Amino acid sequence: MNFSLTEEQEFFKKTVADAVDRIVTPRAREIDEKDEFPWEVWREFTRLGYIGLRYPEEIGGMNADKVMCMIFYEEIARGSVGFAQSIIMNILMGTYFIFRFGSDEIKKRCLYPAMRGEKIATMCFTEDQSGSDLGATRTRAVRDGDGWRINGTKMWITNGPICDFCTVLATLDPEKGLKGLNFFLIEKGTPGFSTGQIIDKLGCRGTVTGELVFDNVWVPYENFLGEELGKGVYYVGDILDEVRLMTGAMALGIARGAYAEALEFARKRIAFGQPIGNFQLIREKFAEMDTLMNAARLMVYYGAWLLEKGMESRVIAAQAKMYATEVCLKVVDELTRIYGANAFAYEYAPQRYFRDARFLLYGGGTHEVLRDFIGRTIIGRL
Repeated sequence: MNFSLTEEQEFFKKTVADAVDRIVTPRAREIDEKDEFPWEVWREFTRLGYIGLRYPEEIGGMNADKVMCMIFYEEIARGSVGFAQSIIMNILMGTYFIFRFGSDEIKKRCLYPAMRGEKIATMCFTEDQSGSDLGATRTRAVRDGDGWRINGTKMWITNGPICDFCTVLATLDPEKGLKGLNFFLIEKGTPGFSTGQIIDKLGCRGTVTGELVFDNVWVPYENFLGEELGKGVYYVGDILDEVRLMTGAMALGIARGAYAEALEFARKRIAFGQPIGNFQLIREKFAEMDTLMNAARLMVYYGAWLLEKGMESRVIAAQAKMYATEVCLKVVDELTRIYGANAFAYEYAPQRYFRDARFLLYGGGTHEVLRDFIGRTIIGRL
């Protein structure tokens, strides 16, 4: 057993942390308060090449292993969750199916510019009536000549209102449920493709999230992203573990930022003639937070190691996402308690951590869905 990072991973962690501290963290409050896409931060950060993190060096990527990816997700979330959401969507979900199934022409037009930060990508799963229940998808794709005609509406789409292209989950037949699902590429400017409602969110502000409408959109056959019709749900399964581990890594990043904020405050806040960190009940909070964070980190990075080795990771990924997120919620709650009434003021950082952490309850599967999946898997093994 070896729990240490490699020399390459250690160097990567330091360089990413330095970039986040220099470019992202100083603007985190501004990103949150303005709740506008931070184009200047985007351009400055994407020049560093991190959007190609997961992809091969021969196409301009970094060919990072899964552990390095978790390092990145954790560090960028530590700086600003709002900005992290937009970056990670490009790195992972928004470009994955194009890299895997897209033609050379599609990759030149979409993937490579996205890896350079010149185009913005997104993934469209969610609809008003279907979040975790992908089988309830109603966005419809129908063969039309040498292409596809797509109709439907997607909701809660990260980067949706500003995206240059999107990977859309649609069904060939709603009656087939999960067996009718497929992915299609739709690009900005395609007739019938428009933006609907923009969602004013409680947290993760700065990430533009909204509704995308596909009204009789026609795309050529090559925009079908897959090898076989009706296999979309299986392709989702191929990336689901990484998405869940990514969400757990983001939870670690938020928790680390909140923990550091709490520690600084406990050391400088004077009450009853001494720093509040000298009081036993405050020290107990830090003991528990640190313990929980260490346990969550082991689970997330163990899951990433399993994924990198090609070993079974489905249950551990679900557990890591769920546990790390609950730990994050605990840490940000303790931060607000340590800060006292000041935590309730927009002037101070705790309220931002508290709001941002809530989003992680939904991405990668709600915890009710995850608990049911984990329990069914365990019972099935008896």
